[in-house]
Amino acid sequence: MLKLNGLKLLHYKNSQDAGTVEMPVPKVVRIPMVQHMGAPCVPVVKPGERVLAGQLIGDSDQAFSVPVHSSVSGTVKAVEDYVSSSGALVKRVVIETDQVQEEIPHAPRTANTQEELVKAARDAGLAGLGGAGFPTHIKLNYKDVDRVDALVINAAECEPYITSDYREMLESPDDILNGIKTVMKCLNIQKAWIGIEDNKPEAISLLNQKAAGTNIKVEALKSIYPQGAEKVLIYNTTGRIIEEGEIPADKGVIVMNVTTVANLWRFLQTGMPLTHKRVTIDGSVVKKPMNVRVPLGTMVSDLLDFAGVDKDKVKKALMGGPMMGTPLDTLDTSIIKNNNAILLLDEKDAAPPKTTACIKCGRCVDVCPMNLLPAQLEKAFDREDTETLETLKVNLCINCGSCTYVCPAKRNLAQKNQLAKGLLKRKNQG
Repeated sequence: MLKLNGLKLLHYKNSQDAGTVEMPVPKVVRIPMVQHMGAPCVPVVKPGERVLAGQLIGDSDQAFSVPVHSSVSGTVKAVEDYVSSSGALVKRVVIETDQVQEEIPHAPRTANTQEELVKAARDAGLAGLGGAGFPTHIKLNYKDVDRVDALVINAAECEPYITSDYREMLESPDDILNGIKTVMKCLNIQKAWIGIEDNKPEAISLLNQKAAGTNIKVEALKSIYPQGAEKVLIYNTTGRIIEEGEIPADKGVIVMNVTTVANLWRFLQTGMPLTHKRVTIDGSVVKKPMNVRVPLGTMVSDLLDFAGVDKDKVKKALMGGPMMGTPLDTLDTSIIKNNNAILLLDEKDAAPPKTTACIKCGRCVDVCPMNLLPAQLEKAFDREDTETLETLKVNLCINCGSCTYVCPAKRNLAQKNQLAKGLLKRKNQG
């Protein structure tokens, strides 16, 4: 039996009872051409052109890419360079909205085969909406699909504060179940699991009712971080182990985020691609935590104005949760598809801890869900010892941040692991 470690974190699910509210269309949206893992899109619109909500505005001939659609109707004012939250220089399309929200002509779609499902996922502009942004059509287009016999839906939402997926489960359970059934039908999958942490009893009960009499099992998982990590989730639902260098499909599993599968079903019902995203707003400077449905390309600063947040008190902002979220260097950042939360911290919570020498306590080893040796990996990275990094299997690190969280010396262990992966990649590329 594989031993999977983890952390017991305070949940801080302050917005769990906050039903989704709709943000009015802002005056301007700035829509990045990369909202997914993979190749950036090329803008297919020009300044001065009028666009409609749902219209294709960016695409790529690269297989590992996801098209981008306008979230609004209005006039293209510019196509500009933009440094994304990940630090990459990309293009984004600036649209001055007309407040009409005129939509492209659209109609329901059908999907009865793998080919039709893959096309629908791409046409919808779907990427993993839980945070990773992996292109959904690539995941569904596994060439040896006959080997896949299990679908796992990631509804764990194990990071503190974030409740956007939880609200999806409470507000759109039928979309979730119908999306799962469609994927199972098109890929000829016989069994599905919905993995939900047991700190969400209402969602577990509701989806159990909806799944009654089907081959879809709702699995109540222990609330241990990082329960939502793909390899951890697969093991705790199916018992299968994804080895180093494998993808889940190699072990007969496809994993989808719960909001992603619901949006796939909604696209099939309407033909309208992904243009909005539910985002949790919370943190120590937020008086009223909430979940907001936001047009893609909305500036974080505009979203905070809508949420009534005093921006002068924000000393640190994260796109995502406190464990794996991406720090923002400016609030003039665009909301994108795989953004599920904006976490806003005051001066006290944002203050960086003082780093001291490793005391060899072993806590990082005890909590690592991949059973790695984080302190040893840090030493190997500092020496640029790529042989030891490979021996200690740094590429198995899932960047959950658990080691950094428990370290009494406040060492940047998880961050060093990501730098170490880059070092290894450069070495192997020659």
